[in-house]
Amino acid sequence: MDVRYPLASSPIRVGGVELRNRITRTAHGTGYTRGGLVTERLIAYHEARARGGVGSVFLETCGVHETSPGPLHAFRDEVVSGLAELAERLHRHDTKVFAQLWHGGTQALRRDGSPAWSASALPDPIYGRVAQAMTKAMIDEVVAGFADGARRCLEAGLDGVEVHGAHTYLVSSFLSPMTNLRDDEYGGPLENRVRFAQEVLRAIRDACGSGLVVGIRLVATEGVAGGIEPPEAARTRELLEDEGLVDFVDVSMGGYHNFGKLIGAMHEPLGYELPTSVQVTRAARVPTVVTGRIATLAQAEEILASGAADLVSMVRALLADPELVAKSLAGREAEVRPCIACNEACVGRRFATGAATRETGCTVNPDAGREHRLPALERAVPPRFVLVAGAGPAGLEAARTAALRGHRVALHEAQDAPGGLVRRARAAPHRHDLGVICDWLWDELERHGVERRLGSRVDRELVRREAPDAVVVATGSLPRRDGIQRLRPALRVEGLDLPSVVTPVEVLAGDAPAPRRAVVFDDLGNYQAAGAAELLLERGADVVYATSFAELTPDLFRSFQRDALAARLHAHPGFRLVPRASVERVTEESVTLRSLDSGVAEEVEADLLVLMTGFEPQTSLADELRADGVEVHVAGDAVAPLLLPHAIESGRAAGALV
Repeated sequence: MDVRYPLASSPIRVGGVELRNRITRTAHGTGYTRGGLVTERLIAYHEARARGGVGSVFLETCGVHETSPGPLHAFRDEVVSGLAELAERLHRHDTKVFAQLWHGGTQALRRDGSPAWSASALPDPIYGRVAQAMTKAMIDEVVAGFADGARRCLEAGLDGVEVHGAHTYLVSSFLSPMTNLRDDEYGGPLENRVRFAQEVLRAIRDACGSGLVVGIRLVATEGVAGGIEPPEAARTRELLEDEGLVDFVDVSMGGYHNFGKLIGAMHEPLGYELPTSVQVTRAARVPTVVTGRIATLAQAEEILASGAADLVSMVRALLADPELVAKSLAGREAEVRPCIACNEACVGRRFATGAATRETGCTVNPDAGREHRLPALERAVPPRFVLVAGAGPAGLEAARTAALRGHRVALHEAQDAPGGLVRRARAAPHRHDLGVICDWLWDELERHGVERRLGSRVDRELVRREAPDAVVVATGSLPRRDGIQRLRPALRVEGLDLPSVVTPVEVLAGDAPAPRRAVVFDDLGNYQAAGAAELLLERGADVVYATSFAELTPDLFRSFQRDALAARLHAHPGFRLVPRASVERVTEESVTLRSLDSGVAEEVEADLLVLMTGFEPQTSLADELRADGVEVHVAGDAVAPLLLPHAIESGRAAGALV
């Protein structure tokens, strides 16, 4: 019998446990725990992926000491019962469960405001808070915490534990020559710096014996001068293997000093971590795990065939589609909802400042994280005729959802191609994958029998003629041209009616004049203006990037995209950043900027102004149809011009309501 993906689907023995296949999910935060304990929501989330075919999962960080609590409190006996239920539920699907034992080091937020514990008294890379160098007594206390946490995992019936020795956290701070400045037996040469990790692993072995699989996560490279590099990471692995301390090694890259590499967004190539990871995994004597933008089972199979690792981790891809493994093994790859690596609703929500929730979601999969209360999509009785106006992401998702409910669905799009504003946004450099979800949804509509009409603008007459039972209005939004700025809303900009004033959408669509010198003004702090600026730079224009914010695209920090974007833009000799500015006046030859701090005006020579001050919902169709007594459901930017997660989620909601 021909077996699809024979390597990915083959079992493997790790320590004393056999995994049913080579696909795993390394640890990631969810926000689904409460008070450091397991919840039904967390269990249901992981169980959906187990049911979908993944062979093993790693739970999010389990804090081993009260100085670094973490999402799950492995230092408390109360955690055991919840972990036990989680393990039992996943074991029903033959999925093995590992806990990631963790101490955050400099990144741990102490509840009493006292300093974090770390290898050395260095500031943390994000906030600059100086940590406290650990004494021998502190070290012994935390080592015991790791052992106690492992013992609780064993008591709960978990299959194994992974010591988090990567990403600038505590164990990594001892391993790295960049963050370990000690002059005692824990500092200096690698043989000393690895001592803390060895003590932790020995203590876990002593506490749990052979009853628990034990491994470690390492970084192949921190990607910063003076940090860990592959030869030293490989030597660390050898030292741990020589003593028989690890049953597996999980290899990643980056850290808080090189934030963007931790969870590579769509600007990173698929498998971007592999070139450095393989330098650590190749000669390993124990099973190894690799990760980093692995999107399909076919890609995982290639990695396994290359000998780069024994197991492949897929985190965001399984967030996007929990049934990825089962669908792919059944030959249904085309049905797998793709991850676009936007990092917007997953890790982006976890790092969002001032967010109402820090809970992980998924841009392309509105159901992610809601498995605990998600009813089955009910078939409509009787089925109806639903007309969807607009083939942007909201309209596409609404049409798909309505079709899944059994409705007859017709989708009309005024333009000659689907995608809406996403079709324009994906034209920016390094942003093509943004539109992959729209491509997939468009193909899904054909599979579900949805009538798709391009070049068909919906108006009152068309609706009267078609006579649908309900209309989903997903007509999107258009860039605002009024020049109203968030910090100077009373300012009226002179010259906005000139043909040299355009929006990023026009630049990305190829509808703007080709400038020699352009001013790009960003009042949103996300990718809209930056994408147009990068395209202009690549086409040879000089760009002055003015923004009302104190830095370049601050909202992109949370999605791990800002640093890479900044590096690319500043690499162009024709790029200049002007922070904390407002636009005051435009002529055919110049743009006048005024500093929000000093109040000083600067006239910048420019033959093009690219203005991004927000979007305006297109609501006229919905208003007209309601006036005609038509049942209307509005979705996407026509409700509010927010980001892509809102568009797809509101499309799902509209499709479920009709």
